[in-house]
Amino acid sequence: MTAADSLSIWLSVRGEADWHRAPALRREPTVRDGFRAWCEGPVHRRDPVRARRLLRAHARARSDATRRAPLDFALLASWQCEVLGETEAPFRTNDAYAKSGRERYGLTPRTQADFAACLREATETELPPAARAARAYLDVAFFHPFTDGNARAALLTLVHVLGREDIVLPEVAPLQTTRYADDPAGAADLATLIGVLNRRRY
Repeated sequence: MTAADSLSIWLSVRGEADWHRAPALRREPTVRDGFRAWCEGPVHRRDPVRARRLLRAHARARSDATRRAPLDFALLASWQCEVLGETEAPFRTNDAYAKSGRERYGLTPRTQADFAACLREATETELPPAARAARAYLDVAFFHPFTDGNARAALLTLVHVLGREDIVLPEVAPLQTTRYADDPAGAADLATLIGVLNRRRY
């Protein structure tokens, strides 16, 4: 039996989550870039090549945030080429699966257009930055646009959205927890976690 389409479920949940309760974030300088520290620490210890690729992608994502480049699939694909060490990172051409097949992300003629619309919302200002960053992270996770490396793409997207607001989290490792497409409370809690990490100082 085919698993339910978790992407469709996410798009419904996305509209139900209480994004407006996301905490305000501080724009005070931090002495530590949590993404860089994560790459140079645990990622490097596991796989130095993976760490170097992630750092190159991170540099691009931060530079693109500084120049306020439009957040679209082409931008994500440019980071993903660095992440995977490839010359191209096309949008997937089939349904995608995660969590040992328990979540299926369907592909329809509208999937890429829907993803583009969601990415555009990440830079609109009707919601607090923590909410927009959390929502964009989950959009990438559940649209699952690439054949590989979507968790890394989601984290880079979160970093980019916050970077556009001059916000750098001093820690990102706690963000690396399993998220489910059918969990509106969990989606809102991710925005709350971003607020908690934003207040940490090293």
